[in-house]
This record gives sequence, C-alpha cells and structure tokens, in this order.
Amino acid sequence: MADIGFYHLLRTGPDQALPQLLGRTLAAGQRAVIRCGSPERVSALDTALWLCHEPDWLPHGSTAAGNADLQPIWLTTEDEAPNGARFLFLIDNCEAADLTPYERVFDLFDGNDEEAVAAARRRWAAAKAAGHALTYWQQGERGWQKKA
Repeated sequence: MADIGFYHLLRTGPDQALPQLLGRTLAAGQRAVIRCGSPERVSALDTALWLCHEPDWLPHGSTAAGNADLQPIWLTTEDEAPNGARFLFLIDNCEAADLTPYERVFDLFDGNDEEAVAAARRRWAAAKAAGHALTYWQQGERGWQKKA
C-alpha cells in the first residue's frame, strides 16, 4: 500500500509548490514521476522547473527529451514510471490506475477550485477504501501544515 499525501494548495499553484517537494525527493535519493493533465501542461511545467530558484537544480525530462531511465524526475500525461520512480506526483486532478509501484503519492490540488476540491475528496475516499495510508496537508502562511 502507498503512503498518500493530499496537498491542499491555497497560496500557490503546483508550479510553485512542486520544486520544494521535488528537492526533498531528490535529497532522499528517490526518483519521481509527475503526472500532468495535458501535453501543454507537461511543456509548461518543464519550463517552470528549469526556471525555479529554490532548489536551483531539478534535473528532469519528458518524452520530448527522451532517455527516461536517465531522468530523476519524469513529466508525463501517461500512467507510467519509465524512470523507475517510487514517488508519484499527481497534479491537474490526475489519477493513477495502479498505485502499487509507488511508496509515496503526492496528490496536489487547487483549494480555490470547488471542482478540484470535490475531485480530491473522491480520490481520498477511494484511497481510504483501498487501504492506503493517508495524510492531509494544507498550505498556510508559514508553509505546509499537517491536518487531522
């Protein structure tokens, strides 16, 4: 079973929240897959990760760059982990059909969008019913706050 963290974004979007989480992932010696909602989103996130300042280096790639096995962070629209990642990041209300390959799943959703919140609640209920370990994090003025 995967450890799934739901990340309720209230102050920033995923482009600003992901770099810190990805930096911690790489520091822990892990690889990541980020599942995006569209090819255009993959392209935009690719640019955002190259331009982020903290951390200043997030090596990543997508099908546009190729060589998935060499990429510590893989950006995709597919339900895949061609880089052997054990950490999965879901943005844009994406879901994964099979969570068994992953140790940790980070489900980032826009707390200012009622549809995104409702979709996250459905994903929470499904993950709970499947027996996954769940945590809920809310973005506050001083960073992430773990909620009950």
